[in-house]
Amino acid sequence: MSLLMLTSGLLCLGLYGVLTRRDLVAVLASVEVMLGAGTIQLAAFSTALNVTATSASAAATGQGYTLAILVLAAAEAAVGLALLVVLVRLGRTRTDQIEEVRG
Repeated sequence: MSLLMLTSGLLCLGLYGVLTRRDLVAVLASVEVMLGAGTIQLAAFSTALNVTATSASAAATGQGYTLAILVLAAAEAAVGLALLVVLVRLGRTRTDQIEEVRG
């Protein structure tokens, strides 16, 4: 139960950061906190299922999803940082300075 409260708090903290921050680096960091909270939650449920499940496949499924989330989070961070580099070169580092994205 305490792990559920911890991850809920992390998710709320990340959501607060996304909604209130104007700096792009802080917004990306908040999104990563939210992804981390979801990953921890999935791993916790996987562990809880391992205790009650008769087969190990239920726990392995949750751990596989956790690994997939970590890979997607790394890809999201790479794409987000690449976009951030482009925006810094254009002189726009705050979310209110971004009007449109052109290719």
